[in-house]
Amino acid sequence: MATLSNFCRQSLSSDTELEAIADLYNLCATVDELDGGTSASELQEDFNDPCFDRDQDLQVWRDRDETLQAVATLWRPISANNREGYLHFFVHPDARGQGLENDILAWAEQRLRLLSTEPSQAVELRMGCRDTFVERIAQYEQFGCSPVRYFFRMRRSLIEPVPEPQLPDGFYIRQVDPEVDAEAWVEMFNQSFIDHWNHHPMTLEEYRYYTSMSNYDASMDFVAVSPDGTLAAFCYAQIDMQENARSGQQEGWINLLGTRRGFRRQGLGRAMLLAGLHRLVAAGMNSALLGVDVDNPNGALGLYRSAGFEEFRRFITFHKRVC
Repeated sequence: MATLSNFCRQSLSSDTELEAIADLYNLCATVDELDGGTSASELQEDFNDPCFDRDQDLQVWRDRDETLQAVATLWRPISANNREGYLHFFVHPDARGQGLENDILAWAEQRLRLLSTEPSQAVELRMGCRDTFVERIAQYEQFGCSPVRYFFRMRRSLIEPVPEPQLPDGFYIRQVDPEVDAEAWVEMFNQSFIDHWNHHPMTLEEYRYYTSMSNYDASMDFVAVSPDGTLAAFCYAQIDMQENARSGQQEGWINLLGTRRGFRRQGLGRAMLLAGLHRLVAAGMNSALLGVDVDNPNGALGLYRSAGFEEFRRFITFHKRVC
């Protein structure tokens, strides 16, 4: 399907193209000083996400020589019922500013319009970028998008001592068993984030997909259990071995952290955060990273700062109501 005079938009024809897509991702990551790269195998696993329709929600743009110049993905949470989509895209540095960016945004908007089945419901297109990407921000604004939320990327050195976690009386920490704990874990997760901005309830299908991924490590996934046996809080500390190999760093992530409603203000969040940091230290990591909503309603930013994390990058989420 032709789009711009110099470019043609297509769906992904085969998995053999994933290598070229990974190369484009990695080139843009280097040029734009992004946090990480990828590989064909990692992309293949990502595109198997139950939230993703790789036949319809992945598009590539090629020039007249059939060289890949851009790739875009539109992610739609299962629980959102097609009321919103999250757009991610990369454009080759040499092809920027030639209209591709606007064409990608228009494709995503049209895709959401086609999926909307209830005219009375608002449908939103969302996308984000670093606050220093002035050209991308201008493109979003020219397309009618506006800022809706701000996020920090934070880092803490693990060379510095990590305090020992202190749990309330009667609570204990144990490792998650993804098979046995699946339903209880999903219920705990949804109760923990139900009052957060833009929360979508996780499904068992999504949970089973995430815990089946090659980089999932159950030894880094643990919960705090209350005296009556309720799963009260959780932390998942993740190490991306492939990314560390690419970057030469020894970094780990506090990928998920939460406390169930009814169990907050007891120090469980701090205890689980510190327990996660200890897991990363034991695995030989030198630093820990995480992302946080600046306006998190439960004081997450203050918790992370008190534990020694400092922000080093800022991101803006934009949105546009498409119908």
